[in-house]
Amino acid sequence: MKNFAALTRMRIQLTLRNKMFLFFSVIMPFGFFFLYAGVFAKGNPWGIRYLLGPVLALTVMGSFWGLSAALVMFREQGILRRFHVTPVTPSDMLASSIVANYALTMPTVIVEFLFARFIFHVPNFGSLVSVFLLITLGTVSFASMGLVVASVTNTMQETQVINQLIWFPLIFLSGATVPLADLPQVAKHAGLFLPATYLVTGLQAAIYWAFAPWSVDVLLALCSLAVWALLTFFLSAQLFRWEPESKIPRKAKLLAAATAIPFLLLGIWENNTNRTMKTAQAMYNSLNAPAKPGPPPDQTH
Repeated sequence: MKNFAALTRMRIQLTLRNKMFLFFSVIMPFGFFFLYAGVFAKGNPWGIRYLLGPVLALTVMGSFWGLSAALVMFREQGILRRFHVTPVTPSDMLASSIVANYALTMPTVIVEFLFARFIFHVPNFGSLVSVFLLITLGTVSFASMGLVVASVTNTMQETQVINQLIWFPLIFLSGATVPLADLPQVAKHAGLFLPATYLVTGLQAAIYWAFAPWSVDVLLALCSLAVWALLTFFLSAQLFRWEPESKIPRKAKLLAAATAIPFLLLGIWENNTNRTMKTAQAMYNSLNAPAKPGPPPDQTH
């Protein structure tokens, strides 16, 4: 445990030197926060509570970009090769990367809550237990996805291309930038196959309607993210490479794509039941209600 703590501390120090991490984990989240709270919500506390879910989701998701790029850069610069001569396993290196990423993400999340409370006077934030669990599992799962990207790419340019191909659907089809209820019908159905959608809707349900961890919306998000985190972490550990000269298996990218199978199945079920879409639409509709009502009576807490 002492060695793991030292490794995690070293990963934090290395990450803080990465400009890409500072942009995606600090500058971008605060930019989105003030854009959403000050411009889109116009300072209205109820509007900010509704949009805080997407803001937090963007903060959590942005970490995967910096983490994947940092790991590839460390491999290209020979930093990982130095760790290879120590008694450090791939699982130790990857787990410490996730813990370091979590430790660096949480201060940003806390500051966003403080800004919402003391600058925009949001009186409460729903179920903070649900929010904490979703942010924790969301950070771990998206960080694990970043580790998979780093494991199947050889150069920084390739990493950037794949990150962009992943990033744009995540932010534009999940409700993170445009409310899910406002998206075209085709985009709504496509969004139900994305992990980001369940993180966004879960956080909105937890903050806006104070859904407990055992409610259907929050529990579904927690379980799906947990399964995805386990799959992606296991695969990244199997494909991990210490040296840039090491070759990845031909089927590596196919295996990486296979980690999306849980959300493929979940998306098929959600498109048939339309449950998440109904919840998202009800939340969106309630924003325009004269008095902000609670969740519909058919929602299970």
